[in-house]
Amino acid sequence: MGKLVQNFYRLLMGLSCVAMLAAFGAVILGVLAREAKWDIPGLDAYAGYAIAAALFLALPGTLKHGDHIRVTLLLDRVSPKVRGILEWWSLGAGLALAAYVAWYAIRLVWVSYSTHDVSPAADASPLWIPQLAMALGCIGFALSFVHALALRWRGSSFIAISSDAAHIE
Repeated sequence: MGKLVQNFYRLLMGLSCVAMLAAFGAVILGVLAREAKWDIPGLDAYAGYAIAAALFLALPGTLKHGDHIRVTLLLDRVSPKVRGILEWWSLGAGLALAAYVAWYAIRLVWVSYSTHDVSPAADASPLWIPQLAMALGCIGFALSFVHALALRWRGSSFIAISSDAAHIE
């Protein structure tokens, strides 16, 4: 099961990279189009969709690699028992928040699909298509917290702690 979840994180990270490249391509195309006096309607909207997709799809992978901001100012100054309790609470609260956001992201996709909602920008794209990447990333993020809690229960660590993390004193 762990291998399947790891592959899902890798898939989402790969899709995030593709979305980032799409955003880069849309921005470059926009610059070239302006220089050539071309009008490509909705190009800014597509760049925005791609950037949002890159952000949401990368959430589980960046949590796994320890790239999310963790405030350890308090954790470094408490006893190991209190630290364990705070880490359990943090993972539980993270799961609750991620599940809440995932639920509403899925609901947003469904409402946009069922009401045939389209973008108000010049592209007039169906909104459920870019919202799908957001929902998928939120589902992966919630799953990553479930995975983190399961590994914590077994005594392992989910989040990689970098040795070159910035420490501010």
